[in-house]
Amino acid sequence: MTDQTITQSKPFAVTLDVGTSLLNKTGSWRTERPVYVDRLPPCNNACPAGENIQSWLGRAEEGDYEAAWRAIMDDNPLPAVMGRVCYHPCEGACNRAELDQAVGINSIERFLGDQALKNDWAVEPDASTGKKVLIIGAGPCGLSAAHHLARFGHSVTIHDANPQAGGMTRYGIPKYRLPREKLRAEVARIENMGVTIHYESRIDDVLEAKSSGGFEAVLLATGAQLPRRADIDSDGQIPLVEAVTVLRDTELDNPTALKGNVVVYGGGNTAVDVARTAIRLGAPSATLVVIEDRQDMPAHRFEIDEAVEEGVKIVNLRSIKKINGSTVTLEKMVRGENRSPQPTGEYETIEASVVVEAIGQSTDIGALNNIDGLVVNGGSVQVDPSMKTSVEGIFAGGDMVPSARTVTTAIGHGKKAARNIDAWLGETAYQPAEKHEIAEASKLNTWYYSDAPRTIRPMLDVVRRTSGFAEVVGDLTADNALFEARRCMSCGNCFECDNCYGICPDNAVTKLGPGNRFEFKYDYCKGCGICASECPCGAIKLVPEEI
Repeated sequence: MTDQTITQSKPFAVTLDVGTSLLNKTGSWRTERPVYVDRLPPCNNACPAGENIQSWLGRAEEGDYEAAWRAIMDDNPLPAVMGRVCYHPCEGACNRAELDQAVGINSIERFLGDQALKNDWAVEPDASTGKKVLIIGAGPCGLSAAHHLARFGHSVTIHDANPQAGGMTRYGIPKYRLPREKLRAEVARIENMGVTIHYESRIDDVLEAKSSGGFEAVLLATGAQLPRRADIDSDGQIPLVEAVTVLRDTELDNPTALKGNVVVYGGGNTAVDVARTAIRLGAPSATLVVIEDRQDMPAHRFEIDEAVEEGVKIVNLRSIKKINGSTVTLEKMVRGENRSPQPTGEYETIEASVVVEAIGQSTDIGALNNIDGLVVNGGSVQVDPSMKTSVEGIFAGGDMVPSARTVTTAIGHGKKAARNIDAWLGETAYQPAEKHEIAEASKLNTWYYSDAPRTIRPMLDVVRRTSGFAEVVGDLTADNALFEARRCMSCGNCFECDNCYGICPDNAVTKLGPGNRFEFKYDYCKGCGICASECPCGAIKLVPEEI
């Protein structure tokens, strides 16, 4: 018998010759298989306006700022405004905080909004549908709805009782937080889409306005601009005024009562805004009297810190019991169960030249009294999940309906109402996309991401801040906006890093080309799960193998 020598030029694991390992289909060994998934980024999930944040961050990361801005505009028509006044719950949910610090989503949105204004980027509406919609209120909800309805091709008319648009973003947020030229420019862009806004035009009969104007649908979006009052015993010797009145007078350049020793009763952002406004108007002192403990104040932490830097004094766990002359009597409180303040029966006094109540706002529903069948509970208009009221053809959103009273929420309501109004006008029902499972931090492999310190927006020094109403917080540059966008980890969605392709021991991953991601060759995949555990962004999931 003749001896034969077999020469193998390559290891079996990397050759496709007949009889080698790669032709041995080993997929039957699996008990579970990997699948590519698209999970919901936590930032997207936390955004009350429903922005696809990861999508526009991805475009910004590539330096395509206009495309990023247009992606924002699909959900939010006021990015230059929101980049200044939104309290960015998206950043509170950002998984990047588990690695170093959250991505500066809000600062990038502001940068993109400003780029749009500088470059005069515009949104073109669709062809006219011939349908007419009436919106009552030119605040963030009404403006958002108008933008989206105009994009759908509908004719939109807004009536607002104020001399200019913006609602509480204009008449409740000081200029040092929101420069009015930014607000005016974004409102003008909506008007340029064909939206008509009638100012100083209060609607007292909604049904008559709907009928006489030939409108098929109405959106109620008048917001909450009436002050709430506390039951304070006062002899009337010093002014006792409301925060919304003071802020409105400041906006209109009317005389205000913010003189001398200003005492503001409340612990929310509006109360902080009034105190900071008083400092800017030259008041020698501004004191916040807050019923909650410092850590339980509803105002956002950075607002509180900035106010203290500017000289605002904060007296926590106190309630105002009476005002006698210029003497304000405070009752001391203690932090009780569930952090609820409890009275002690102990008192102290402070001196004041004016007391400003900042304990919240309520809605004006006077114009709704003659709408038969409209359900109003506790001062809020009741709506179904489509933002439709109990009256056919009438929708409502923003601070008028039961919800969180924030600008971002109102913008989200405007978008949602517009989509449902559009469907209702077309005699269909709007079907929102099904939400994917959330890409939690535990589903990521952050080892693959390098450290990248967060870019902080510049801030004016205290002297310059308190000397007038110049904007307090500065903008990102193009370079650090790009850097900040690139800190996004693309949580839950494949960004084609090639990890799965390179690490698979069975060569069971196929690249489909740029933008097309990958697919598994299940004939060869043994289900080891290395791809899932090593996927940086958590875009691979192991599922039980079907038997």
